[in-house]
Amino acid sequence: MLVNANHIKLTLNGRAILQDVSVHIERGEIYGLLGPNGAGKSTSIAVLLGLYEPDDGDVRLFDETYGDPLALRRRIGVMPEHAGFYEWMSAKDYLAWYASFYGGLQQPVADLLHLVGLGDSGGRAIGRFSRGMQQRLALARALVDGPELLILDEPTNGLDPRGRREVHDLLLRLAAERDVGILLCTHLLDDVERLCGRIGIIDRGRTRLEASLQELAAVHAAGRRFRLRLERPPADPSSLPPGVTLTGEGQGWWHCLVAPDNTTPLPTLWEDMLVGHDWQIAEIHAAGGGLEALYLQMTTGSDNEIKEEAA
Repeated sequence: MLVNANHIKLTLNGRAILQDVSVHIERGEIYGLLGPNGAGKSTSIAVLLGLYEPDDGDVRLFDETYGDPLALRRRIGVMPEHAGFYEWMSAKDYLAWYASFYGGLQQPVADLLHLVGLGDSGGRAIGRFSRGMQQRLALARALVDGPELLILDEPTNGLDPRGRREVHDLLLRLAAERDVGILLCTHLLDDVERLCGRIGIIDRGRTRLEASLQELAAVHAAGRRFRLRLERPPADPSSLPPGVTLTGEGQGWWHCLVAPDNTTPLPTLWEDMLVGHDWQIAEIHAAGGGLEALYLQMTTGSDNEIKEEAA
């Protein structure tokens, strides 16, 4: 196991920042670490990197305790949310310079730049890079030593939809082909749903949930749930598309359950209900189920309960 951290506790400046955090990551796995700002995510990462020694709990990386911190860190690539660069340097010179601290690049700099989609920009000054290009360069920097574990903080910030998809595909390849374990810290739940096999949700310094997305999907296998507000009651609520049930809630609102075996795309389903049954749907809201609903259920959303002390 790449990361085996159990019941971490940490107090900084007299404040309990981490009260009970656990993180478990296998080789070749992409793990999503979720939580509101101030929940303890960055501090948890700092503990994993050995920047803070926990007051209590057990932390093992690569099946070892901290041991030689430098040797362990050489097996880890880190992409912080705010990556700083010497903007007067070219991308290729910067990567070569950065890699010199690790004994040199593990692959030609041109190959590394091509890997992250900067193959034609290696000679340009970093100061001329867009936000998205700097995100790609930060990812390249995290890969210079061929890490076994990648820790990525908001890696798709500043990328357009095509750029996000390219980074997604790269991360999936790294996990599948190179057996790299990836800790993905993000607020973009659609990134998590596409990339991650397992997630951990942290709130107020505690792990509220750690589970595979497959396990969570099984919990919500009862179907897709929605709340509808109708302009007028349906003439015949029992006359519905196959696999759809409707129950009244009051004040124009109705509960709608779409069974798992009804795989009709939602726009088609709503059109069928509108046109085929002459319904007047004023509002549609997803209700219950899904990663977003689970996240909101597990977290407080407060930025002020715990202020993270670690960068």
